[in-house]
Amino acid sequence: MAEQLIQDPEELRAAVRERYAAAARAAGAPGAAEAGCCGSGAGCGTSTLSAPEREAFGAELYDASERAELPEAAALASLGCGNPTAVAELREGETVLDLGSGGGIDVLLSARRVGPRGLAYGLDMTDEMLALAQENQRRAGVENVRWLKGHIEQIPLPDASVDVVISNCVINLSADKGQVLREVARVLRSGGRLGFADVIADPDMDEATRRDVQAWTGCIAGALTRDQFLATLEAAGLVDGEVSETHRVHPHAGSAIVRARKPVSGPA
Repeated sequence: MAEQLIQDPEELRAAVRERYAAAARAAGAPGAAEAGCCGSGAGCGTSTLSAPEREAFGAELYDASERAELPEAAALASLGCGNPTAVAELREGETVLDLGSGGGIDVLLSARRVGPRGLAYGLDMTDEMLALAQENQRRAGVENVRWLKGHIEQIPLPDASVDVVISNCVINLSADKGQVLREVARVLRSGGRLGFADVIADPDMDEATRRDVQAWTGCIAGALTRDQFLATLEAAGLVDGEVSETHRVHPHAGSAIVRARKPVSGPA
């Protein structure tokens, strides 16, 4: 396809919203097949790819026991590049927030891990995804979940209200990653932590790839490099940042585990 240059953040947001709304509709359709993070147009995560390529995105990144806990539509709508519920090491009684919660797989898994004394929030900007997630929650019979509509750059929660923030292949989709991480720092409680699965770019990723809208909405072109991600975490006031690549998802990018925490304020 011809290169489509990003004009402004709102144009990017609209492109992302449309891509993921289409993915939600596809996941909820009878006989749906797993679409994968990048969708059919971006060249990854589709049935046309080899098995190793399909394994880079989507429900195959969760083990069979986790997938068995949830409705099929939740797995079909899994568009991520990792398993943040494992990365974050959730504990009973915690409050967790999933940024870009999609069809709800990570929220529902988180809700079960934190138990009835805990709470899992899912934040998404796409009506179709929120509707799919609510239906998946109903089918799963999970009660300790709350869905929020909004943007990850403006999280609709009070300061210091969550213990853990997770995200699965979503931070790279934002045009203002610094603002996202500042918001993460704001809503985390003292000593709280983040555990993301995200895409990181190789330092030599070419500008044509970075600026292509279709590649961006497919989880690739908006990615930071490892060093850029670490610097952005630090600038947001988060400490102990770690970015560790787990597997390749593109000739110029890999999936990575990202961890950091909010410093403890006052007496420990």
